[in-house]
Amino acid sequence: MWSGPRTISTALMRAWENRPDTVVADEPLYAFYLFTTGLDHPGREEVIASQATDWRTVLRALAEDPLPPGVRVFYQKHMTHHLLPSVDRAALAPLRHAFLIRDPRRLLASYARVRAAPTLEDLGLRQQAEIFEEFGGPVLDSAELLAAPEAALRGLCAALGVPFSAAMLSWPSGPRDSDGVWAPYWYDSVRRSTGFGSDTGPAAARPPADLLPELEPLADQCMPYYDRLRKYKLVPG
Repeated sequence: MWSGPRTISTALMRAWENRPDTVVADEPLYAFYLFTTGLDHPGREEVIASQATDWRTVLRALAEDPLPPGVRVFYQKHMTHHLLPSVDRAALAPLRHAFLIRDPRRLLASYARVRAAPTLEDLGLRQQAEIFEEFGGPVLDSAELLAAPEAALRGLCAALGVPFSAAMLSWPSGPRDSDGVWAPYWYDSVRRSTGFGSDTGPAAARPPADLLPELEPLADQCMPYYDRLRKYKLVPG
């Protein structure tokens, strides 16, 4: 599942992890990304110490390691900007790909609470469009996931050829062993959650997010990439 930051991606990972037939991986290329770029993110050194920093090692494990007994789905939550140009994308060919998108204004309003001066590269929309063009796959809009979780998840499961499970609709609150070590910096709201929009109601029903004036030009840069993927989004039935 390819998304940018602040797209409800961790809640969607919770939904998949709550299935009895599924294990998850939380942003397995994050340490590689920070180590390679030298960027200063919250908890940078913890992240680098917690994961392999060679993309070959990471992708080999994602594509080739056997699943535990009774598990049929390996759900991988990826940030699109972690897939740097040095990665040979052919290594991803054996995997099924899906895409989680979010209106850039909402995405930026949320992201700016954690990092004050994001760039287009930080948000990964350009990379997300490139990955979609290369591999294709179902596109899910986070607003529709929040507004109608069951319909959206049924559509996603059908598109991936995976039976829907009602266990995806809710989960126990709190941290998970599968959470990345960066969770204390980013996952406060999802750790309190027990389902999609369980603490605030469906986000799609709320007014558009207020955005700082200085972020408006970046939102405008993001829109063409969002619009490109939105054309292919799943329509909940």
